[in-house]
Amino acid sequence: MTYWLQELQQRRWEFCNNLDVAKCDSGPPPAPRDSSKGLVARDSTDAVSPNPNDSAEKARNVLEASPGELVGEQVACQPAPGLPHTLNFTLKQWGAELKNSMSSLRSGRGHSDSRKSVFYTNEEWELLDPSPKDLEESVVQEGGQGGTGSDVGRVPHRAKRPLWSMMGSGRQRPACGDPPAEGTSGGGPAEDTQEELEQLRKDLASQKELVRLLQQTVRSSQYDKYFASSRLGEGSAPDSLQLLLQKDEQILGLAGQLQRLGLEREGLWQEVRSLRCAVAELREQLAMLLETLQAKDEVIIKLSRQLSDDPMPSSPTAPAGDPLELDRLRDDLQGYKTQNRFLNKEILELSALRGNAERRERDLLAKYSSLEAKLCQIESKYLILLQEVKTPVCSEERGPAGDVIAQLLEDALQVDAPEQPGQALLKPHPVSEYDMYGFRTVPEDDEEERLLAKVRALDLKTLHLAETQEVSTGVKWENYLAGTVNRQMARCPELKALIRAGVPHEHRSLVWKWCVEHHTRALREGTPPGYFQALLRQARERQNPASQQIELDLLRTLPSNKHYAGPACEGVQKLRNVLLAFSWRNPDIGYCQGLNRLVAVALLYLEQEDAFWCLVAIVEVFMPRDYYTKTLLGSQVDQRVFRDLMSEKLPRLHAHLEQHRVDYTLITFNWFLVVFVDSVVSDVLFKIWDSFLYEGPKVIFRFALALFKYKEEEVLRLQDSMSIFKYLRYFTRTVLDARKLISISFGDLNPFPLRQIRNRRAQHLEKVRLELTELEAIREDFLRERAASPDRGDKGELGSDEEVT
Repeated sequence: MTYWLQELQQRRWEFCNNLDVAKCDSGPPPAPRDSSKGLVARDSTDAVSPNPNDSAEKARNVLEASPGELVGEQVACQPAPGLPHTLNFTLKQWGAELKNSMSSLRSGRGHSDSRKSVFYTNEEWELLDPSPKDLEESVVQEGGQGGTGSDVGRVPHRAKRPLWSMMGSGRQRPACGDPPAEGTSGGGPAEDTQEELEQLRKDLASQKELVRLLQQTVRSSQYDKYFASSRLGEGSAPDSLQLLLQKDEQILGLAGQLQRLGLEREGLWQEVRSLRCAVAELREQLAMLLETLQAKDEVIIKLSRQLSDDPMPSSPTAPAGDPLELDRLRDDLQGYKTQNRFLNKEILELSALRGNAERRERDLLAKYSSLEAKLCQIESKYLILLQEVKTPVCSEERGPAGDVIAQLLEDALQVDAPEQPGQALLKPHPVSEYDMYGFRTVPEDDEEERLLAKVRALDLKTLHLAETQEVSTGVKWENYLAGTVNRQMARCPELKALIRAGVPHEHRSLVWKWCVEHHTRALREGTPPGYFQALLRQARERQNPASQQIELDLLRTLPSNKHYAGPACEGVQKLRNVLLAFSWRNPDIGYCQGLNRLVAVALLYLEQEDAFWCLVAIVEVFMPRDYYTKTLLGSQVDQRVFRDLMSEKLPRLHAHLEQHRVDYTLITFNWFLVVFVDSVVSDVLFKIWDSFLYEGPKVIFRFALALFKYKEEEVLRLQDSMSIFKYLRYFTRTVLDARKLISISFGDLNPFPLRQIRNRRAQHLEKVRLELTELEAIREDFLRERAASPDRGDKGELGSDEEVT
């Protein structure tokens, strides 16, 4: 019976611990006392103990019986393998084993380390071996009540009595046939019989309680065995073995983790000790400082008291308490106070005078700018009037009016000529030959073009002078850049608003470089140092198919700009290097007409390598794929998207152009391809590029629509297709007010979501691809029919070859 109880306890303990590990991994389960036992040893047929015990094997056979059998019946019929020497020791061992068994049965409720079981007695007798049906019914009943499998078989107890008291009563029970001990006094047969009867009744009650507890223990083990057989019967033996091996590995891993956490805990404790020592030292220093402050406070209080007792210390030259010396010192103090008030008053008056002077200076500057702007307007009208008054001379003779007008025109078209004192008041305002960007403002050949260019330059100067009357954006840029001295620039609404208003000339290089680096950061991270120089070296050493076309377009790039006017100019060599390096980086594109203008504008404010990455950002990041390939597929798609936007944002103008069958995409195609280079005046161009490099290609759609809205009324007044198309070819050069254009682009055209543009690009891309496929099929059919024609001669063959080429 002892062996049976031990094996029962061991099996139940291992099963409950494995079940807890399988259900939750909240904490490491208690390790079994012997790793060769448990489910792994049961599932493995090769593991045989060196000294098997026959009684233990019999107990295992009894435990592995089917749920319907009576557990313990076969063992109860057999003689015990060997009882302990005394009954007291047997009962004590049974009590300990029963406590451990009941503790393991309750292990499934969580926190196994803190679980403790207290056994109570009950006088009710219950069946020892329930049937499987009763087991299932009791399980369902207990599960509905929120209990677990380990609590099955418990019954309400009426009288609660600790188990140790029962065991104690059992240890004091004497044997029935033993004589009374010597030295005890007998009180007679009847009295001895009565005492023995009472003692036997007590022993009988305790034995009944013990048997009931044993029955509950056996029933609980029967339930555990039933659940184990039902759960483990679902999987095969190798699966259970694999599961146990995984759990053992988890136990080892958790043990290692526990050891590491212990080491980390020790390190943290050491750090805490050092910090506590540092805190103690700081507290000592604080105490010393407080003592010093207290001593100083005492000294200050003492000196204050002395000063209050003797407010005017005696002079070393005069005796203490001299009234004449005191009067002299009071007079000096009063004089100093009067002088101080006078100086403060003077300072306030001077500050007011300075503020008034600055205000008058600002008013005079604004008035001067306004007068200069009006002067430029008058000069512009004066030049236009001279052009209209001048009439062609039919004969060689010229009247006095014609000579005066010719002289006035000649004086007006002189550029930066030295002024003579006598003609200073009559000569118009001079205009520089090149603007601040290097573009020629006044052409040299055509007199009419020169006159129009000078009128346009005067109008631009008028707008620039008018802007100075308001708060300049340069002050805002100075304040923003002053705040970014110790940190990097970052995308924010403030920077976006400043860039949309326009970047000042002196800060444009910094802002453009930051924009390019921001958009190409991901591409630059995958390139080695000196990437641009390596590409340029490869393009020079090896044969580049795009180099010939690049050389042909170098001198045709921005011919009106002095930096690209001749082969010896510095900008031409830099332009060549950037285009060669880019053609080597993108062999699929190589070189496309339009890339030279993009690089030329970028080189005006960026170095060669930064201009190269600027071109990479435009082609590979901003624009869609196939935008600069031979088919220009992406450019064609954008023109269809722009037509849709025109019908939404400017319906009157779109209907007017459609009515006269004017295909305005022939004009706007170049705008999108080169981002308005050579299409607008330089001042407007660089403001467009400021926003373009920060926000991306959506800006092109905004400014293209804004240009049409800027001149919408003028276009609507034209009523024939030829005049409309002619006007659209040059009207962008007459748009001079950049502030108004920016206001239309970012104010009047809102909302302008980029998601809508992307969706329409995807829709039109499929349509354009389908059209190109159909055109290619038509072309192949045509060539096939031409090749199969029987009456095709040499002339037809030559014609077909020309068509193919």
